Amino acid sequence: MANDASTVFDLVILGGGSGGYAAALRAAQLGLDVALIEKNKLGGTCLHNGCIPTKALLHAGEIADQARESEQFGVKTSFEGIDIAAVHKYKDDVISGLYKGLQGLVASRKVTYIEGEGRLSSPTSVDVNGQRIEGRHVLLATGSVPRSLPGLVIDGNRIISSDHALVLDRVPQSAIILGGGVIGVEFASAWKSFGTDVTIVEGLPHLVPVEDENSSKLLERAFRKRGIKFNLGTFFQSAEYTETGVKVTLADGKTFEAEVLLVAIGRGPVSQGLGYEEQGVAMDRGYVLVDEFMRTNVPTISAVGDLVPTLQLAHVGFAEGILVAERLAGLKAVPIDYDGVPRVTYCQPEVASVGISEAKAKELYGADKVVTLKYNLAGNGRSKILKTSGEIKLVQVRDGAVVGVHMVGDRMGEQVGEAQLIYNWEALPAEVAQLIHAHPTQNEALGEAHLALAGKPLHSHD
Repeated sequence: MANDASTVFDLVILGGGSGGYAAALRAAQLGLDVALIEKNKLGGTCLHNGCIPTKALLHAGEIADQARESEQFGVKTSFEGIDIAAVHKYKDDVISGLYKGLQGLVASRKVTYIEGEGRLSSPTSVDVNGQRIEGRHVLLATGSVPRSLPGLVIDGNRIISSDHALVLDRVPQSAIILGGGVIGVEFASAWKSFGTDVTIVEGLPHLVPVEDENSSKLLERAFRKRGIKFNLGTFFQSAEYTETGVKVTLADGKTFEAEVLLVAIGRGPVSQGLGYEEQGVAMDRGYVLVDEFMRTNVPTISAVGDLVPTLQLAHVGFAEGILVAERLAGLKAVPIDYDGVPRVTYCQPEVASVGISEAKAKELYGADKVVTLKYNLAGNGRSKILKTSGEIKLVQVRDGAVVGVHMVGDRMGEQVGEAQLIYNWEALPAEVAQLIHAHPTQNEALGEAHLALAGKPLHSHD
């Protein structure tokens, strides 16, 4: 296979999703000569099949709920239903605008963009479109795809993945969602807003099981109020077609029937058949193993994003890609504190957090060293105006820093920025309490919670 001219790039990136394109943009900015290879569309899962389209659907659902409920605000309106084709047009227009902007950004940075299916052919080269692209360093960023279970075939008809759900040409009358993590509860929320009868099946004891247990319980309470059904603590056993839909059987024999089954049990890495193992890259269950600087065991190869066993979040991919680019450019690289990454689930109500849970804090510091405080959004004027409910929970090491911020309520994802600073700057409650938060805002609730934790509550009492 012939080398593509005589060029040897400083960095060859396999995969143009969040991690890959972030590395390309930053590396080019730092003066490196970069080749970026992508088999589908620049922007990857997040832009085309993940973060952006799902949030567009959720916003459309929010508008539908507001139309139904407008009279409680003194506004008379009528809700005539969901035009799913128009919803998809709105969603696709959002994607298209961002996609064009990203293409222009990559071109403006003089990144050599190659469309085609690449394969690692040596520790310093990738083969694509019949040519060998050589580089001093290779970054693997091939992402992830929806995962299934043994014996459960996702056929795109009645048993579907999130990819299929994003382009479904109808609003299903009823749906079973297998998996109560981020993907599962977001689709449950959107579909319920569209009018679907939804049941979530989650094998673990709570919805959003990686969150603080208090957040899970608050979400479960909110979902019950919204009429979203869920079955917790029993694992899936089998699924079969019925005359009109799908029947799901659980390990305890309980059955559920619906028009469609959405399999939302997570995403698995895209690594098979791409030459990684042949070139000696250390792997585990399909994931590429890396150190805190995103280096593999092969000195000329790094890996980032959903391909490595870190948090599967677009903004984590961005950060990992930037870290690799800066390390290769000779800058001082700082390892990522994954506990310090903000996490948001965009269902209604939203679940947002940064730092560690109460349970993890007790495990690390001892139960007697951990202090918690819950601030109910009922005491927040802006939340009252929006008619949302929920809580902000703070986890503190006694006489020390706040190590966890856990929030449930509408628009809480917009408050996680300050929460991130509180955790990452190891702020004491008294330090946050002396900052003035605008009134009336939901952000004020974070300030009020820290006032209370500092022992000087204003709009709250025991």
